Amino acid sequence: MVRFEHIYFRRERRQILTDVSFHMKEGEQWVFLGRNGSGKTTLLEMMNGYLFPTSGRVTVLGHRYGEVDVREVRKSIGYISQSLMEKLHPGDPVWEVVATGLYGFLRFYQTIPEEARAEAHAVLERLNIGRLADSPLGVLSQGERKKAMLARALLSRPRLMIMDEPCAGLDLYEREKLLADLDVFREDGISVVYVTHHIEEIMPMFTHVLLLEDGRVVAAGPKEEVLTADLIRQAYQVDVEIDWYRGRPWIKVRSSQS
Repeated sequence: MVRFEHIYFRRERRQILTDVSFHMKEGEQWVFLGRNGSGKTTLLEMMNGYLFPTSGRVTVLGHRYGEVDVREVRKSIGYISQSLMEKLHPGDPVWEVVATGLYGFLRFYQTIPEEARAEAHAVLERLNIGRLADSPLGVLSQGERKKAMLARALLSRPRLMIMDEPCAGLDLYEREKLLADLDVFREDGISVVYVTHHIEEIMPMFTHVLLLEDGRVVAAGPKEEVLTADLIRQAYQVDVEIDWYRGRPWIKVRSSQS
């Protein structure tokens, strides 16, 4: 489904990625995990075809980049990021923002088909925010806006969903509500790539982890094999213990005095 082979990326004099390889198969749900500046977002931009490696091969949804029109591939990729949210008009009603997901627009400038309105309302109800359908996007809380972005992404019916730190800026309550809603992608057979630097955001639905440190792969594979104290210490330079509870990892930082 997604394969990166020996990816190197250099910007001016800085080496951003060094020999990054991983293979994401159909039905797997991946988390890209690492500190700020470890290369996570750069990998997402390559997956979307916005950046191209200095060397190496990128294959997404069966298409090898460099041999295909990436604009066509993007039609099967959903993308949620802070930069996308900032491009949406805060005065537009939520259902209208969600309906743009059917067409890849950022805003409607013509009559909106009634079926688009109906589908937008249906997906908002599914995510339990149907009551907000007619509210302007700009009056929603951070968590509600991000749930609206989930609804918009679902409406586009992607094969692959890419999420760049969707919980950034959320309080504990809103974070947990948003994380609980991510399971709708698994239910709909959509594979997810989720980027974070917070281990506790790795929900039971996720199957695999790509752990990065300074543009290099520390480990990649099933989450139980990657999320070990030794590998986390290598990536984060912090001594930790990891406890698992119902398929979700939680960390404890060990005291330097112990």
